[in-house]
Amino acid sequence: MSDRTTQRPPATPGTGHGRISTETVRSIVDSHRTRRTFWRRLALIGPAFVAGAWQFGPGNLTTAMNAGALYGYTLIWVIIVSTILMIFLTDMSVRLGIRTPVSLISSIKDSLGTWAGVVAGIGVFLITLCFSVGNAVGSGVGLSMLVPGTSPMMWTVICTVLVGTILLLKKIYGVVEKILIAIVALMAFCFIASAFASNPDWAAAGAGLIPIVPGGAWLLIIGLVGTNFSVNAAFFASYGTKARRRDESEYRDITIVDTIPGIVAPGLMTALVIVVAASVLGQTGADTPGAFTGLAKIFEPVAGPVGAFIFALGFFGAAFSSMIPNCIAGGTMLSDAIGRGASAETPTARLGSAFILLFGIGVTLAFAGTSPVQLIVIAQALTVLFAPILAALIIVMANNRKLMGSLRNRWWQNVAGAIGLIAVVALSIRLMMSLIGG
Repeated sequence: MSDRTTQRPPATPGTGHGRISTETVRSIVDSHRTRRTFWRRLALIGPAFVAGAWQFGPGNLTTAMNAGALYGYTLIWVIIVSTILMIFLTDMSVRLGIRTPVSLISSIKDSLGTWAGVVAGIGVFLITLCFSVGNAVGSGVGLSMLVPGTSPMMWTVICTVLVGTILLLKKIYGVVEKILIAIVALMAFCFIASAFASNPDWAAAGAGLIPIVPGGAWLLIIGLVGTNFSVNAAFFASYGTKARRRDESEYRDITIVDTIPGIVAPGLMTALVIVVAASVLGQTGADTPGAFTGLAKIFEPVAGPVGAFIFALGFFGAAFSSMIPNCIAGGTMLSDAIGRGASAETPTARLGSAFILLFGIGVTLAFAGTSPVQLIVIAQALTVLFAPILAALIIVMANNRKLMGSLRNRWWQNVAGAIGLIAVVALSIRLMMSLIGG
């Protein structure tokens, strides 16, 4: 027998002439290895819920309340559309979190230049400074609604100290994730209960799913899109995904148990706030409340003191749940932008987070006599100046063939991203026109 016959190298099991390839065998093995039970899939919940909790804050509640009070149920469709856009952008960010070697800002620097990464990081940091004002005001007002007769300012100070204490913990992101998932669940219960307690016209609410633009509603529509389609929160989802060390084999399960429900939850709660405001203010014939306590007081004759308490509890949860990731995200983005590390636990990130908290409480104290609603609306509006830049960077990076590989954007994902980008550009243009008196 010849050497060529006797010295033939051993075949890889499952391969050879007329058999399936080694690559196919590996893919089959990997698919069985990564198949997860229901409970193991639930363990993937996290980053999108953090983004959703950050997104659903006082600014979101304010615009939703005004939408319900002024236009009834007719603008619910805006929440549906903006939630769908938010899912697409968050999904891009999650995939970037899976594929980027270090962080999203680091990859932006490598692909587009250092300046682009610095602008993105500082842009998010400035957005968090604006959000910090609304979160500080909202958390204080929320607790004062729960404990009548107490000072909102006192509760603002207490909440700020509590969040500052959380920042001192090790493995901050994991702790924050668990806290926020619990608060989101609490808020969902509160706003669902509030919606049913307010006895709305569900047929009219269903009709609100049909796109209609009432006269004079365009500015409020843009505001609803701006608060519910939170580009900065979507941007930060990549960091949560990276902190959880997710890989490509987990992407499908992440989409099912985290990305979609994590973004749908705040969208649903925003729609329910519109339902409550439309129902309560419609039944009482009252105008839009000048402060958050106004809606709770109007809500009480309709649903009783328990209903008002549940609504106030949900409101506090919205403000406090946004307060935590806001300062952590801002500190992390600043640290990464200036090359000091992409973790929330770097000294620069901790200092940046502390500054955001101090800024929020400082502005709140300085403008203590100003209407809380007006203060939050002004601060919220300023955030949209950087939103188009962040949205464009997410879309561009998600199309980077070398970086993304098989997770690169498909054409339909790019269409959704383009629609979202157009929406935030329109919002920014409208804000600039308002600033110059247009």
